[in-house]
Amino acid sequence: MAFTIDEAFLPAILTAPPMTDEQFAAFCSEHPDLSFEMSADGELIVMPPNYTLTACRHRAILTQLDRWAQVSELGTVSDASGGFLLPNGARRAPDAAWTLKSRVRALDPNTVERYWRLCPDFVIEVRSQTDRWRTLRDKMREWIDNGAQLAWLIDPESRAAEIYRPSGGVEVLANPAFLKGEGPVEGFVLDLLPVWDPLSH
Repeated sequence: MAFTIDEAFLPAILTAPPMTDEQFAAFCSEHPDLSFEMSADGELIVMPPNYTLTACRHRAILTQLDRWAQVSELGTVSDASGGFLLPNGARRAPDAAWTLKSRVRALDPNTVERYWRLCPDFVIEVRSQTDRWRTLRDKMREWIDNGAQLAWLIDPESRAAEIYRPSGGVEVLANPAFLKGEGPVEGFVLDLLPVWDPLSH
């Protein structure tokens, strides 16, 4: 199901038939220069590669989260190259995620090497210039609705962060220097200075 789409029209939403893990992985491999997610309604979301500075911001976040995860030893970290099959049927790939190892071990052993059929316990999304606010915020609520215990939406352009919790409501922080984890990631502290300006660190 190969196709060509001009980058000027990305991100884009297309219709697609239902796919198994193998079919979805094969489809993605046909288009290595693009990223894909699938909504609960079966819509295929096509995204361009991240801008380079956005990738640097992701690295700054993942490095800190992974360092903390290795010390706590309770969960494992994944990035946007790995997807999750959520309870609502959506296939999503967060910029950064932390998942309890006990939940992963409880999965069907036949699925551990594929897309995990669960929602991460903690998710971080970073807004890039190509992201649409409404789409991102809907995605954050989807993470929470599907089982995430905490989700952060970080916007480097405005230097703001939105915190989503299962209790509802959204906490907005203006120009925070750091974010403190809670719930399953209690004790994790994300230094935002290298996220706001990756070239200064």
